[in-house]
Amino acid sequence: MASTTGKNVFLIGPGFIGREVLDLLLAEGYTVTTLTRRENYATELQQSGAKTVLGSLDDSDIITKQTIDSDIVIHTATADHLASVEAVIAGIGQRASQDKHTLFIHTSGTSLLSDDAKGNYPSDKIFHDDKPEEIDALPDSASHRLIDLAIVRARQKIGTKAKLVIMIPPLIYGVNPQYQRLSIQLPTLTRFAIKHGYAGHVGKGESQWSTIHVKDLARGYVTLLHWLETTDASKVLENPYFFCENGYEFIWKDAVAVLGKVLYDAGKIKSHEPKTIPESDYDELFGKYTAWVVGSNSRSRANRLRQLGWEPKEKHLMESLAQDETPLIMKEESGFSGYGGVAASGSG
Repeated sequence: MASTTGKNVFLIGPGFIGREVLDLLLAEGYTVTTLTRRENYATELQQSGAKTVLGSLDDSDIITKQTIDSDIVIHTATADHLASVEAVIAGIGQRASQDKHTLFIHTSGTSLLSDDAKGNYPSDKIFHDDKPEEIDALPDSASHRLIDLAIVRARQKIGTKAKLVIMIPPLIYGVNPQYQRLSIQLPTLTRFAIKHGYAGHVGKGESQWSTIHVKDLARGYVTLLHWLETTDASKVLENPYFFCENGYEFIWKDAVAVLGKVLYDAGKIKSHEPKTIPESDYDELFGKYTAWVVGSNSRSRANRLRQLGWEPKEKHLMESLAQDETPLIMKEESGFSGYGGVAASGSG
């Protein structure tokens, strides 16, 4: 029989992805404690029904302590913060020593699969999550891989005393009207376009990615959680990886053309014709990772979630980009100076 856990969840990162997951968990009766840096946001989260603990990803002691007190941990803050993941693993290890089982879902991303196309060509390489050997064959230098490997090694060490898995979404898009949060890649290209007066892409813009709407992704986490709750730990150990894509892939230059048309029609840029962004401007995008984050190929198939009954329901990328993201970005008043967070890692 599968070991059971309670319904006490520690959610790290109640932001773009995590807030959607939080709502679904609360609706299903889970007790959720979230890690947040800001008191005013903590108040908002408490009003939604969540508990909060103040702290950042660098507060390892807080993360470890909260993990020890939680049956389930879901990390949606970033794919590239090793210390916070190590703090979770430390807490899981302490729980295991007390014969307490833990479920842990970490968020990676399919920049992990990115090639060196630099926008110049499409690829026929597709990764499948029911073929973990394809992912394990990736170099340790691949984006997000260092953090993912920490989890893979922890799985091997802890064995059946916990269930640790990695959610690997592709390009995430979509807007919840209630929260009006945005993803990273295409919104950053949109803000760049408004500042520079043209819609731009890396290289020829020919490479392609898989996609997922944030609401479909959130449902994917809950589907995965239910599977972990009802599946033997020995079975979970067979494969740590889960993709989450909606079956729709896009070419970068096509997406740039859509956002460019919306901006042009609104008088925000001078021409609707997309063009190549010079490498000298990459620091206003994702720095040295720009070619991988918005110019690579990254194609994946979420076979495992589909086998569990999950299916995408939301609008596709181009419709969402034209109707939701781009109009919202045009209302922003703050100046743009590049994406300030960490969008990728590794050495390529």
